[in-house]
Amino acid sequence: MRMMGLMTALVTPFRDDRVDESALRALVKHQIRGGVEVLVPCGTTGESVTLSLEERRQVIALTLEAADGLVPVVAGVGSNDTRATIEAARQAEALGAAGVLVVTPYYNKPTQEGLFRHFCAVAEAISIEVCLYNVPGRTGVHLEPATVERLTAVSNITAIKEATGNMMVASEILLRCGDRIALLSGDDFTALPFLALGGRGVISVASNVVPDRMSDLVMAGMAGAFESARRIHLELYPLFQALFVESNPIPVKAALAMMGMMSGELRLPLCDGREEHRAQLRTVLAHLGLLGSQA
Repeated sequence: MRMMGLMTALVTPFRDDRVDESALRALVKHQIRGGVEVLVPCGTTGESVTLSLEERRQVIALTLEAADGLVPVVAGVGSNDTRATIEAARQAEALGAAGVLVVTPYYNKPTQEGLFRHFCAVAEAISIEVCLYNVPGRTGVHLEPATVERLTAVSNITAIKEATGNMMVASEILLRCGDRIALLSGDDFTALPFLALGGRGVISVASNVVPDRMSDLVMAGMAGAFESARRIHLELYPLFQALFVESNPIPVKAALAMMGMMSGELRLPLCDGREEHRAQLRTVLAHLGLLGSQA
């Protein structure tokens, strides 16, 4: 497997503070019908930091079961503890995941050498593919392009989810690494510019809600049909904005609840969004024709 195309950062549905298995299965089916190429459970959008190791196992296993081999699953396993990350990565591999998503360790603020050693240790502990995940706005540390270049020497480090929103960073990764690593947008609003630069896809939040339209956008961009991709990007841009008006995944869970797909329940310290933001989201969903009888 090569990590590319439209990859959905799946939410984790809860009901009464437990994983809502039926809602998760339905969400996976919704993604596959919409043309999503890879499923990514247990990432930031999946509230991974509030899942126990057993709950991560449950979510990954359910995703794999519901996907039924139709699309690969790349499991989020990152933490701020290298040993715990390795344990989670080995668990994901044993369950049948095709790859793992590994975020830069948060809170510890490791040096670039510490980041390099962390990712090497995780990659060397498993045989499946590893996607690096750089999101300094959440972790407090930036994985520099020079360090990414060093990490391309590790054979099963094949992709990076780059979520700085910075085209200069994306360009430098491409200049340094070329085809040795797949550059993936980590933000919906940068999916199109990343594809225009030569990126390979996006790990998307919006595709939880509109998998078909995000699939159209990514397919058009990867085919070089940038006028079509631009039209879809502009059509969806108000949704991209509304889904990040508060911390992810607060708005996307609210959207899925408005669409009748799940309860929208969050785990503390996340909580329901402000009503004015929910109203903004409801207006966007209605404009896109996504509410139907739920309006």
